[in-house]
Amino acid sequence: MFLSVFDMFKIGIGPSSSHTMGPMLAGARFLDHLRTLPFEVAGLSARLHGSLAHTGIGHATDRATILGLAGVVPHNYDAEKAAQILIENRDTKRLHPQGLPDLRFDPLSDLVFDFGPNLDGHANGMVLSATDPQGDIIAQQTYYSIGGGFVVTDAEFDKASDTEQATRVPFPFATAADMLAMARRSGKTIAEMKAANESQWQSKTALQDGLTRIWTVMNDCINRGLMAQGILPGGLKVRRRAHAIHEALTAEKGLNIVAPHTINDWIGVYAMAVNEENAAGGQVVTAPTNGAAGVVPAVIRYWLDHVPAASAKRVDEFLLTASAVGGLVKTNASISGAEAGCQAEVGSAAAMAAAGLCAVMGGTPEQVENAAEIALEHHLGMTCDPIAGLVQVPCIERNGLGAVKAVTAASLALRGDGQHLVPLDACIETMRQTGADMNEKYKETSLGGLAVNVPNC
Repeated sequence: MFLSVFDMFKIGIGPSSSHTMGPMLAGARFLDHLRTLPFEVAGLSARLHGSLAHTGIGHATDRATILGLAGVVPHNYDAEKAAQILIENRDTKRLHPQGLPDLRFDPLSDLVFDFGPNLDGHANGMVLSATDPQGDIIAQQTYYSIGGGFVVTDAEFDKASDTEQATRVPFPFATAADMLAMARRSGKTIAEMKAANESQWQSKTALQDGLTRIWTVMNDCINRGLMAQGILPGGLKVRRRAHAIHEALTAEKGLNIVAPHTINDWIGVYAMAVNEENAAGGQVVTAPTNGAAGVVPAVIRYWLDHVPAASAKRVDEFLLTASAVGGLVKTNASISGAEAGCQAEVGSAAAMAAAGLCAVMGGTPEQVENAAEIALEHHLGMTCDPIAGLVQVPCIERNGLGAVKAVTAASLALRGDGQHLVPLDACIETMRQTGADMNEKYKETSLGGLAVNVPNC
């Protein structure tokens, strides 16, 4: 199945791609469905299941669902307009989506957090319903938010991979082994093959403009996070730390007494800046998810600011390589914390970042694959246990450490010749199996781990 670089890197809002962006997109999709119906629609309701129920409040799933059913989507999100919609809905119990009549929606009765068993398809499930003037259900659809802002219906979830679409690209690799074989036969880099695949769906100019936009939003997010101060929302009273750390690091520049390992602090602070912005509901890029949004931009920023001969002209190559690896993980395992724990989010992000860095530092396709494998291997088994259901602790620091691991993995791979014992495909399959075996308490439900062993106050 063809996954575009713009599937892996989506511009959206925090704090969660699966719990915030996904439900918002599901609501908007349901409205599109309703606009095609011949019936008179008078009301709406939503029932959240699984992880969407357990950590929905902390992830703003309730607000995102209401906004989606009002027609708001992440890519053109306006915070002031969204706030007005939520206030009006609270006061009037009505929503006003474009192209439909005013619809009844009482958030106290029409938005239900169902803490019973998960829906069959995925841990992030939601059922949206529409009623007629008499209150009878006239339309209903189940949606699954499967990570990274991807949303599918129950019917779409059951479909096999689109093999027809896969064969329409010149390099239809579905595994890392295929990717390396195609690279050897063609003499192309992973980024060049990915760009050739993208060219089947968009022009070279559109691709370049889109990648420039992605990096601009990533970099702007870092800069905002480095400047912002204060307490993050949600009740845990978590202080933003990126600003103070960055100020201290800047003051130390040029001093002979600075330890070499301080470079890790620079890598970490770039990632923390992004995830503090994400926790505050700011604009981020899924990479491949919001919960792991800091890893890839932090490694790019580290490379540009601290590595000799780095060039912004090669950021496209970094992103294309990273997206190729991310696509392999998503296709063959998962990028959803609710499905496979944080190994699927920060682990995937670290693999993507390691691959991208290795590529722009001159790595061969074999070394790039090795870098991705090293990074993912050393996140295997990582749980997703956010305290109070907020994407703050341990998520913010975890992105910093994921970025550091990514740089280390790329460096180790570049010291070798690309030959290694554990193939990336085996590592991805191990991650999938580990996620399947992982207790539900540790998969973004906040029912185990740090979430129950650290007081929420």
